[in-house]
Amino acid sequence: MEADQVIAKILSDARAQAEAIRQQAEEREAAETAKLDEDLVRFEQETRTLAEKAAAGERSQRLAVARMEAAKEYVTGKAALLDEVFTQARQKIEKLPEAEYRELMAALMAAAVESGEEKVVAGRSDPWIDAKLVAAVNDRLKDQNKGRLTLAEDKHNLGGGFLLRRGKVRTNVSLGVLVEQARKDLEIDVAKDLFSNEADTGRAR
Repeated sequence: MEADQVIAKILSDARAQAEAIRQQAEEREAAETAKLDEDLVRFEQETRTLAEKAAAGERSQRLAVARMEAAKEYVTGKAALLDEVFTQARQKIEKLPEAEYRELMAALMAAAVESGEEKVVAGRSDPWIDAKLVAAVNDRLKDQNKGRLTLAEDKHNLGGGFLLRRGKVRTNVSLGVLVEQARKDLEIDVAKDLFSNEADTGRAR
């Protein structure tokens, strides 16, 4: 499985669940709107003289409150959902079969290399970032004249994945960073959807 495929799968699963939260928020707002309409009918019956002005103000104010509550619930639910989704996504990567995990790390390593002379610092808990993997990546990079990576003797607490080190320059390609970047990308997309929906609602009023 290639690196971009893994990230795409993470984002696809997370988007699907985030969309479910967004739909629930929209349904809640629709229910609030229907209830408000019923209340306003009764309000108009009680006093027709003041109905037009009062109903408009009442409906606008209460709908604004309902929208704020729905948005708050959506954001809170989204954050909790993303925590769960990306925790599971990381666990899935960690539990990949050895061959698939090595292929993923090799693809990430080849993509992250700049000079080709970096040292590869493995995570302490990652047994598959080894000399064999580094040699395979060097073989991939031969045509680019960058196949001079070496495996560092020291290891870091990365929780999976690796660092590329050249002098004082560090490139962090740990699983934590990979998953967090995927999450940030999704949060940006979800935020755009939320603001777009609010703008559409505002124009519809």
